[in-house]
Amino acid sequence: MGAFGRRFCGGLMHSRTFDLAVVGGGILGLAHAFMAVRAGKRVAVIERDARANGASIRNFGFITVTGQARGESWRLARRTRDVWAGVAPQAGVRIEQEGLYLTARSAEAMAVIEAFLATEMGEGCRLLPADTFRGLAHGLGGPDLKGALYSPHELRVESRTAIPALAAWLQEALGVVFFNETAVFEIAPPRLRTSRGVIEAGAVVVCPGDDFVTLYPGRIAAYGLRKCRLSMLKLADPGLRLPGTLMSDLSLTRYRGYADLAEARALEAKLRAEQPGAFDNGVHLIVAQGADGGLIVGDSHHYDALPGPFAPATAERDILEEYRRATGREPPPVLERWTGVYAVADDRTYLVDAPAADVRLVIVTSGTGASTGFGIAEKVIGELVENG
Repeated sequence: MGAFGRRFCGGLMHSRTFDLAVVGGGILGLAHAFMAVRAGKRVAVIERDARANGASIRNFGFITVTGQARGESWRLARRTRDVWAGVAPQAGVRIEQEGLYLTARSAEAMAVIEAFLATEMGEGCRLLPADTFRGLAHGLGGPDLKGALYSPHELRVESRTAIPALAAWLQEALGVVFFNETAVFEIAPPRLRTSRGVIEAGAVVVCPGDDFVTLYPGRIAAYGLRKCRLSMLKLADPGLRLPGTLMSDLSLTRYRGYADLAEARALEAKLRAEQPGAFDNGVHLIVAQGADGGLIVGDSHHYDALPGPFAPATAERDILEEYRRATGREPPPVLERWTGVYAVADDRTYLVDAPAADVRLVIVTSGTGASTGFGIAEKVIGELVENG
């Protein structure tokens, strides 16, 4: 019998028997739950904490298409963006901003943007003159602003409220059963041994985030994953409304959709010479704005097998310095600071492993769960349904 083909108790379902169990209640787990429910399956989500509290809420909530790695990741992001656009109003998730504006301060940065626009990834995007951007952004932009890439594709939600709202909608409107504060010790479909007893499921999707040791540690180790610690800030309302989420020159050397272009080499060399601290701290700039006017600003990136909890003050300094360069303004006061940790790999943006015919291990390894998760989940659940 296939992964989704099993039934128990003489064909009767009971409250601890499901077609699919999803281990992990972050955005990737919720995306798999949604896709399975859409396929007509009875779904449980098993989350070790009281609610999602990791990387899924410690980010910009920026559903990013433009700049994703060329090929599959870019296509997954386009699909994920479309799913978010449909799901958000049903789940009561507010779209805080639409669109991306990536400013350029040098001829080298402009060359990268022009090369990007010449690819299929530039569909729907355009290059704005500096004065046009300033007019849209209430005069923002440093004295060396050359222009800005505009993309209409991006959406932005408030992660700390959007993820709980999505979970509540899945539970209340779509019938997903949540087992929170529940650890999974062993998976052997149709049985999952948990801290709250046995749960039965015909298939299982494991979305462990940055937990590499609890479930399938040997299989995860084979992929050579590391962890990335990021640092982020919330700044006070600057007294103006941004036209969309902002990025700047450093992003052109970090996001692979730009950075893999040949034209990015000259820009990277220039920026490394001018801003070595930003590269030491893995800094690039994203500025997103919420309903309260406050700015979510970041971020930095430090890599290790186990990144420590100690974020260097130089990372915050470099983030705020890039804010000054890109906007031509002093940053507003810092209201909050936080860090997050997520899985990374050198050779892939996500992985799907099959420990058994009816089990999938799914990890986003590029910090793009909000941007690609629904697309990944659609593929994984489609395969399980087809095999079932």
